[in-house]
Amino acid sequence: MITGFEKIVEERIRQAQKNGDFDNLSGAGKPLNLEDISQIPEDLRLAYKMLKNADCIPPELEIKKEIRSTESLLETLTDEKLKYKTLKKLNYLILKLNTLRTGAVKFEIPQKYEEQVVSCLSCKTK
Repeated sequence: MITGFEKIVEERIRQAQKNGDFDNLSGAGKPLNLEDISQIPEDLRLAYKMLKNADCIPPELEIKKEIRSTESLLETLTDEKLKYKTLKKLNYLILKLNTLRTGAVKFEIPQKYEEQVVSCLSCKTK
């Protein structure tokens, strides 16, 4: 059943089509670029869309972006002193990201030196 408001909207759309108001629109004939927002809870979708349109991103995503750039920088470094300093920064960013999360510990990102510490400790106990 169509309400009175929907009827008015439909009539205005038909009138605009007859007048040619929809001709020569940018993107005419091209597929729509729809985002997959199924991962975002329904009650937060509008807020996320508004923040995205304002070029604001949540702190977690900002830190993740910085982690990725620091990791790529770390791969290109050859100087050991600079590599160590960058690794410390990377571990700090990972720690910062993990403290922002409220979920279970198993979902936290492991710091980069964890494997080395475990292997070193296991060598000393044998």
